[in-house]
Amino acid sequence: MDEASLSVTNEMEHAMMLYVVSDHCYKCLPQLLGVIPASPASGTPTTVGFVVGTQHALTLQLNSTSANLEQCKVNFHFGEKGNYSLWVKNLNEPSGVNCSMITDSEPINSYLPILFAFLVFALLAALSAIWNTVKRLDVVTNLLLRLGSTVETERLINSELGTPNRLVDASMESIIPATTGRRLRSLDTFRGLALVIMVFVNYGGGRYWFFRHESWNGLTVADLVFPWFVFIMGTSIGLSLSGSLRRGVKRTHLLRKIFWRSLQLFLIGVIVVNPNYCQGPLSWDSLRIPGVLQRLGFTYLAVAILDLMVARDRLTNLSSETCWYSVHDVCLYWPAWLVVIALETIWLCLTFLLPVPDCPTGYLGPGGIGDFGQYQNCTGGAAGYIDRWLLGNNHIYQTPSSRVVYQSVVPFDPEGVLGSINSVLMAFLGLQAGKILLHYRDQHRQIIPRFLIWGFILGIISAVLTKCSRNDGFIPVNKNLWSLSYVTTLSCFAFVALVVFYYLVDVKKWWSGAPFFYPGMNSILVYVGHEVFEEYFPFRWKMANNQSHAEHLAQNLVATSIWVIIAYLLYRKKIFWKI
Repeated sequence: MDEASLSVTNEMEHAMMLYVVSDHCYKCLPQLLGVIPASPASGTPTTVGFVVGTQHALTLQLNSTSANLEQCKVNFHFGEKGNYSLWVKNLNEPSGVNCSMITDSEPINSYLPILFAFLVFALLAALSAIWNTVKRLDVVTNLLLRLGSTVETERLINSELGTPNRLVDASMESIIPATTGRRLRSLDTFRGLALVIMVFVNYGGGRYWFFRHESWNGLTVADLVFPWFVFIMGTSIGLSLSGSLRRGVKRTHLLRKIFWRSLQLFLIGVIVVNPNYCQGPLSWDSLRIPGVLQRLGFTYLAVAILDLMVARDRLTNLSSETCWYSVHDVCLYWPAWLVVIALETIWLCLTFLLPVPDCPTGYLGPGGIGDFGQYQNCTGGAAGYIDRWLLGNNHIYQTPSSRVVYQSVVPFDPEGVLGSINSVLMAFLGLQAGKILLHYRDQHRQIIPRFLIWGFILGIISAVLTKCSRNDGFIPVNKNLWSLSYVTTLSCFAFVALVVFYYLVDVKKWWSGAPFFYPGMNSILVYVGHEVFEEYFPFRWKMANNQSHAEHLAQNLVATSIWVIIAYLLYRKKIFWKI
C-alpha cells in the first residue's frame, strides 16, 4: 500500500545520487534514497529500481557523486502500485542534464473502496429511512401488532419513534435539568458520531493517511474526534451539574463524585494503554502514564470543579430588557473565565518562554529532519521537555506520529502534561455551550445564533493565530501539542456541528440521531471495549492481502459497525456503564 515502483536510468558518464523529500515535510532535509552508477563506456544506460511513497507529492533531486552538486530536480505525485521511469540524460548543452518522468504502467485508484463503502452505507441509511416512514402507517402498525406481542411491538416502535425513557444520571451523559424530564438527544448523537469515527480511525481507517493522525502541523479526520469528545464532555458537565443542584444534591457530595469519577477514568486509561494481556507481566519501567482516558479524567476534574464553584442552585431569570441580558450566560460565570484565562497564560508562558536545553526557546517543531535537521532532539519543544523531565522517557509514548514524515528520534506524548491545559480550555468552551442551553432552554432562536457567534469568533481567532496557513502562523494547528489554535479551530467546528445536530434532532426532529445516538449513550463502554478487544475476532481477522486498502477498510468498517450494533443492543436492554 501507498507505494510505487521507480526505475532510474542514468545515461551520464558519472554516478548520480538520488535524494527524496516529501512536500508534506516542512523545511526538511532531502534524504538519500540510493546511488545510480555511471553509464559504462559502451554507452549502455544503467538502471536502478527504487520504491517510493505515494501518500504525498515528492521532490526528487539528483546530485553528482563527485562534487555532490544538484544536477536536476523533479516534483511528482506517484500513484499507488504504479510503475515509473526517471531518465537522466546528457544534453551536451550548458544546462548539462535533463530529467524526464515516464509512466510505464498506470497506478490503481486506491480511493474506490471509500466510494463503494459510502454507497453501501448510504443505501442502508435510505432503506432505514424508508422503513421508518412505512412503519408509521396505520396499516403496518396494525400488522405488527397482530404478528407479535403487543408490548414487544410497541417497544420496538417506540425505540425509534418515541422519546426514550428518562435514565439515571451518568457522568458522560448530557442531561437537561430534571424539571424538563427529557434528554438532549442531539448531544448524545454528536458524542456518538465522534466516538464512531474514533473507533474507526483507531482500528486503522483502512490504512489511508487522512484517517491517521497528522504527522505534525495540520489536520486529518483522525485529529477531529478527541477534541470533540472533550468539548461534548464539557457541555455534559454543565447540564448534569445544574440538574443535580436543582434537585438539591449537596455540593460536597458532587465534589466526591467528581474526584471518584476522575480517578476511575485515569486508572482505566492506564490499564487500556498498557495492554500486556498475552505478553507476560507488565514492567513498571516502561509503564506509559499519559493517555486518552487519563486526559479526559484530568480535564473532567478541572472543569467540573470550576463549574461547581460558580454554578447556581437556581438559574437567574433576567429580564430581556436588562442591558447585559445577551451575554449573561458568560458574565454570570466570570470567576471561572478568569481561572481559564490564567491557565492559558501559564500555557503560553511555558510554551514560549521556558528554556529547553539545546533547543531554541519557543520551539514548536517536530525535531528529526524538520527545520533542516538543526533540532533533531527538540520534538515538541517545551511540551516534550516537560513530559520527559516529569515522567521520564520510558513512561511516555514511544512512537509519535512525527516519526512517519519527520523521522523524529525522541519519545513524545500527544496526551502529555502541558497539552492538558488546553484540553481544559476545550472542555470549558463546551461548558459554555451547556450554559447557553441552560439559560435559553427551548428558545431555539436564542440558542442557535449564539452557537454560530461563538463558532465565528473562534474561527477568527484561529485565522489570526495560524495566518490561514498550515506551517507559517504564529501558533500552527497541531494535535500533538494541543496548540491554542488547534483548540480554537476544533471548538469552532464543534459549535457549528452542534448547531446542525441540535436543529435536525431536537428542533425539527427530522432525524432520531440513529445510529450514532446509541454509542453516544454508552461511550465509555464502547471506547474501552474497542481498545481491549481490538485484536480479537470478529474485530480482526487474517486478510488474504494485507497490502490492500479495500480489505483493511472492509475489516475496520465491519469492526466499527459491530460496536454500533452492540451499543444498540445494550440501549434496548437499558444497560449503561456509568462511572
